Amino acid sequence: MSEPDQLRLLAVHAHPDDESSKGAATMAKYVAEGVRVMVATCTGGERGSVLNPAMDRPEVWERMTELRMEEMARAREILGVEQEFLGFVDSGLPEGDPLPPLPEGCFALVPIEEAAAPLVALIRRFKPQVVTTYDERGGYPHPDHIKTHEISVHAFEAAGDPDRYPDLGDPWQPSKLYYHMSFTLPRTKALHEAVLAMGAESPYAEMLENWDPAKDISHRVTTRVQCAEYFPVRDAALIAHATQIDPTGRWFSIPMDVQADTWPTEDYELARSLVDSPLPEDDLFAGVRASEPAA
Repeated sequence: MSEPDQLRLLAVHAHPDDESSKGAATMAKYVAEGVRVMVATCTGGERGSVLNPAMDRPEVWERMTELRMEEMARAREILGVEQEFLGFVDSGLPEGDPLPPLPEGCFALVPIEEAAAPLVALIRRFKPQVVTTYDERGGYPHPDHIKTHEISVHAFEAAGDPDRYPDLGDPWQPSKLYYHMSFTLPRTKALHEAVLAMGAESPYAEMLENWDPAKDISHRVTTRVQCAEYFPVRDAALIAHATQIDPTGRWFSIPMDVQADTWPTEDYELARSLVDSPLPEDDLFAGVRASEPAA
């Protein structure tokens, strides 16, 4: 397939490691099929915590910024994707009641027009037909995840408009915008029950106990990408983020064959589309492939 006709996917994420926990198997699948995949990482994860007890050492904390960039490079290589940092500073996850103010100059406080500019430039340069990001709640209420949603929607609409950001390259309009639907109720229940059937303790028990039906958006899933073959690649990329991921943690206790048999897809909501693709879908490029000229 020639360069103008090649399929291209842009995945927009808040921090290093987010690309490996949301949609990683999907990306690896498309890379294996010859699709160009780019990850846009909004921040460097500078204010992240060390979540792997084996890495909780003073010298690790001192090099957090550099380490997270090194981890991202390893994960990028494992997934086979291209990747760029958009250059914003991690906002951190505020805790307390009332919540403290966000740090001055952090990503979440950058005005939307300014925050979206690097993403508009990347879209116009990379020319993706498909963009993936988080839903309006950020997947979970981290200020950087919510901001990532906001700039992704903004850039999706602005990148194709020649009157907006005129100095950031020739206009390019992506065809489809998707939101990750990682922890839906049907998927969580299915994996929970599969683990219990093994006679093991489920890592999903607490999540299900605290599930708020009023906030459930499982019904919004439109697209399920079969990618179980690439679950091991996903896990290897996750483990590459050594400061963030404990390889002995409970999320890695579920055998790969159980995961593949129970829920072999990664799931999405089609949020915007400029092409015709009947729902439900099993391909992020549905409608795009059909509209492409023959190579």
